[in-house]
Amino acid sequence: MNRQYVIGVDGGNSKTDYFLFDLTGKYIDHIHAGTCSHERFPDSYESSYRIMNENIQLLLSRNQLSMDHVVAGAFGLAGADVPSQKIYLSKVVERIGFTQYAVDNDSFLGIKAGSEKGFGICSINGSGTVTGGISPSGDRLQIGGVGSELSGDEAGGYFLARKILRTVYDSFYRMGPVTSMTSPVMKLLQIPDKSMFIEHAMNGILERTLPNTELMRIMFEAADHGDQQAVNIIDHTARQLAYSTVGCMHNLDFGLEVDVILAGSVWVKAESPLLLHKYKTYITSLTEHQCRFHILQVPPATGAVLWALEIAYGQPVDTTMRENIISSVANVQRKT
Repeated sequence: MNRQYVIGVDGGNSKTDYFLFDLTGKYIDHIHAGTCSHERFPDSYESSYRIMNENIQLLLSRNQLSMDHVVAGAFGLAGADVPSQKIYLSKVVERIGFTQYAVDNDSFLGIKAGSEKGFGICSINGSGTVTGGISPSGDRLQIGGVGSELSGDEAGGYFLARKILRTVYDSFYRMGPVTSMTSPVMKLLQIPDKSMFIEHAMNGILERTLPNTELMRIMFEAADHGDQQAVNIIDHTARQLAYSTVGCMHNLDFGLEVDVILAGSVWVKAESPLLLHKYKTYITSLTEHQCRFHILQVPPATGAVLWALEIAYGQPVDTTMRENIISSVANVQRKT
């Protein structure tokens, strides 16, 4: 049977997008569904298989298609962090029926979406953080993304919120310097006095109810007004992000010039240029590579579709097809 279609999947911790395109780059269909991450279910990879298979079969059947019509697929999946996880998830994808495919962490989608060459480094700084690299020869490497300071995951909204709370706590009880973040943090979290601070902070962390975005706005505003404690948090995070980016770069076979794609809410929606400025400064001091920085303004799911087509064709698609796919995915996701 003539295989004329590709499927791109962007599977995050809370939602998953399944896209169906044909080999000319024409948009066919899309399903927006809940997470397919094995880390979110008691039966792990079995649920990943069940959920992805159900959605992919629905995507195909309602267009009078089957897996026999699919030439390639690309899967950027949260929870695909270490080699054993990627092996198990590859088995899931093969069980669905894919024979030509790519399975990797969702950070790699940012590279395919943000670099016309199809290779480079992607630094994700959103609710969490991870760095992914694809070299010109196609080798891939992930740095961090396991939610632990063990691997330098010292960025992202969750980490930064805790650092802000720690700074305020230190100023109250651990001889820490006074910070202008204290008053707005207390007001934001509706904490009546410092004796109640640690209880409110712990509950927010344990229940994952902290308003991370608002806390970061407080931090960035304080830093812009010269608060040294806020500046120190930003400087530490910028340095850790730079270490991951350059470490990934030096472990892959890049030439002199490297595209660095910045994705995630902290990078894309940052209300202060300080973090990006410090990040670039650290990178310049750590490597001789000439980096071209791009803020990812297109949906990461675009990268899954482009990657699937690259697998089908054996090379990246041309500029016209690329732009059409980016436009199609963006139009769909604006409606969801």
